[in-house]
Amino acid sequence: MFDRNQTDLILGTANWGWTVDQQTAFQLLESWMEAGLSAVDAATNYPINKVPEDFRLSEKILKEFVDAHGVNTLQITMKLGSTDNMRSPENNLAPSFLEMMTEEYLRLFGANLHGIMIHWDNRNDSSAIHETLDVLTRMYDQHGLKPGLSGIAHPAAYLEAMQEYSLPTDLQLKHNVLQSDLKKYHGFNPKQFRFCAYGINAGGVKLDGKYGENSSYLARGGKPEASRQLLEAIQAELEDWTLAAVRPPIKNMNQLGLIFNSMTPEIQAFLLGVSSIPQLRQTLEFLRDLEVFDYTDVYEKIVRLQRQHAG
Repeated sequence: MFDRNQTDLILGTANWGWTVDQQTAFQLLESWMEAGLSAVDAATNYPINKVPEDFRLSEKILKEFVDAHGVNTLQITMKLGSTDNMRSPENNLAPSFLEMMTEEYLRLFGANLHGIMIHWDNRNDSSAIHETLDVLTRMYDQHGLKPGLSGIAHPAAYLEAMQEYSLPTDLQLKHNVLQSDLKKYHGFNPKQFRFCAYGINAGGVKLDGKYGENSSYLARGGKPEASRQLLEAIQAELEDWTLAAVRPPIKNMNQLGLIFNSMTPEIQAFLLGVSSIPQLRQTLEFLRDLEVFDYTDVYEKIVRLQRQHAG
């Protein structure tokens, strides 16, 4: 069963300034802190809504909350590298740029800045990767900022380079019922790397296939048809999963994702991209349910269905 003491929860901000307005973002942060939580994931290019004038809008909202409330107890991780919010592969990972942006975020967030993470690195150049790791090492030694990696195109190149470093590193990867990048990171030692799952609710996929006008899944370019067969197979099992034991019923993809991730041995942290207070409350309540009730049968069946529908 789920052990809250061994799994960290991180609040995602990817949709702030897009499908999540500033007032809702503030409410989410207030509720997050009231729940005794402090970790927040942010990035220079959030929200990735292809609106150039919204570049860095998410971090602006976060900064305004920090200033308005005089907060100094958040644990903010900033992801660096992307140079626009157009979903392009363009990035800047030059040592001087990384150091400049780190200094800027130290100025903006002060004691709230907890980590610096490399975002969307498409390089396979050992020398360049070593330069990046040297910067992360300096930021860790000088400021205590925990390093991290997210959206790495060539994990093997990083794995080889990091043999020379002993950095405790956060590793973000997509892991949900419909898609997982876990196999790409085979060989990464969980004693050095904290595996952080994002996209837990599969980007906002609906089990019933019904999407509203403000659907984050459709806004991100989601294609319902791509996963229809697996979703239909899951829907066919839901009633049996509900009747199999005395436990809270499974109502949505987010809950399935929480079950799936809580029982994946490698996963040590969840990035929760909630977009409303009700969704946040339901998520935290279901995580408490996972500490009490056994959903092992659901996890095992999901794994079997994934294998049946692979490819």
